[in-house]
Amino acid sequence: MCGLGYESDGDPKENSCHPRLSGSAKLLIGVTVGIFSTVVVLLATWLTSKHKELKAKKRELEALERKNGSEELQNVKTLTLFTKEELDKITDDYSSPLGHGGFGKVHKGILPDKTEVAVKASIKVTEYTRDEFVREVGIQSRMMHRNILRLLGCCLRVDVPLLVYEYAAKGSLEDILHGKENQQLEPLTLRSRLDIAIGSGQGLAYMHSYTENGIQHADVKPGNILLDRGLIPKISDFGLSKIFMAGKDYTMNVIGCLPYMDPVYKETGRLTPKSDVYSFGVVLLELISRKPVGYGESSLVKQFKRVYEQDKSGRVLFDKDIATEEDIPILDEIGRLAMECLEEKVEERPAMVSVASALVMLKDSWGKQ
Repeated sequence: MCGLGYESDGDPKENSCHPRLSGSAKLLIGVTVGIFSTVVVLLATWLTSKHKELKAKKRELEALERKNGSEELQNVKTLTLFTKEELDKITDDYSSPLGHGGFGKVHKGILPDKTEVAVKASIKVTEYTRDEFVREVGIQSRMMHRNILRLLGCCLRVDVPLLVYEYAAKGSLEDILHGKENQQLEPLTLRSRLDIAIGSGQGLAYMHSYTENGIQHADVKPGNILLDRGLIPKISDFGLSKIFMAGKDYTMNVIGCLPYMDPVYKETGRLTPKSDVYSFGVVLLELISRKPVGYGESSLVKQFKRVYEQDKSGRVLFDKDIATEEDIPILDEIGRLAMECLEEKVEERPAMVSVASALVMLKDSWGKQ
C-alpha cells in the first residue's frame, strides 16, 4: 500500500509507488501557497495599519470635538450636533453657496425632514475663546423668537466649527432695500417696511431682556437682518454679540460697521443695549428713505438731521414710492422716532422695547386712518 500522496500503477507489491503530482505541479502549488501566504500577511499588515490609522483619526476628531466644547454643548437640548458626513450630505457637498458670512462662505442645505437650512463657518476656537464660544452658542440656540434667526445645530468635528441656522429665503434687508448687482429693486410697500421695522425691533427687545443683564447685538444693520419668504425679519449674525455685564460695559476693541455705530461706543468703548438702539435708528432711516447710509457729512444720518431740524419733516428724503400725501404723517412719525434713537446722549435714547411698542402703535393708528 502506498503512503499518503503516493500511488502505483498496479499492485503496489509488484509496482513501485510514485508521487501523485508531478514535480512541476508541486512547484506550482508551492508557489501559489507562498503567494497566498504573502498576500494574507500583507493584507493583515494593511488592515492592522488601517485600523490604527482609523483609531488615530477617531482620537483626532474626538480631540477636535472636545476643543470646540462638545462636552458642554452636548447637554444643550435645543442644539443638534451634526457630524461632518451628515453636513456633507445635507449641503450636497457644499454645492449651493449663499454668500459670505463673517468668517467664511455660507451654504444652503436641506435636512432629512426637508427643512431648509443655512450652514456657515464660525470662529476658530482656541483655549482662550472656547468658553466664550460655548456660552454664545448655548445662548443662541436657546433664544426662541420669531424675529431671531434660530440656531438649529452645529458640527464640532472640524477644525473650524460649522453652525446650522434656519434658512432666510429672501436674503438680507440690505439686498431688499438697495438691490444686488445687476438686479432691479423689487417694490416694498410701507406696510411691509413697518412690519420689518416692528419685527426687527421686537427681536432686539427680546435679546435685551433675554438674561438678567441682557444681550447686546453690537452690529445692527440691514445686512444682519434677514428675511424669510413672507418678509418676516430675522436678527442674525451674532459674532459681536455680548452679554451685558453691569459695570463692565467698556471695551478696548471697538468693532462694527462705522455708519451704524453708536458714536459714544466709537469714541469711548462704552457698549450698552442703547448702542443697538442707535444702530436701529439708522436702519429706520434706511427703511423710509431707501437710501444707502453713506459716510461723513454726506451720511444719511447727517442729511436727515439737517433736514429734520430745518423743516421738522424728512419728506425730501422719503422714498418716493411710499411718500404719498396721506402717508407723509406716519413717515414723519417714524422719522421722529429714529431721531430719538439717534440722540447723542445715551440716557436720552428710548429702550428697545419702547421703540418696538411705539412702532406697533404707529401701525395701528395708520391702519385706522
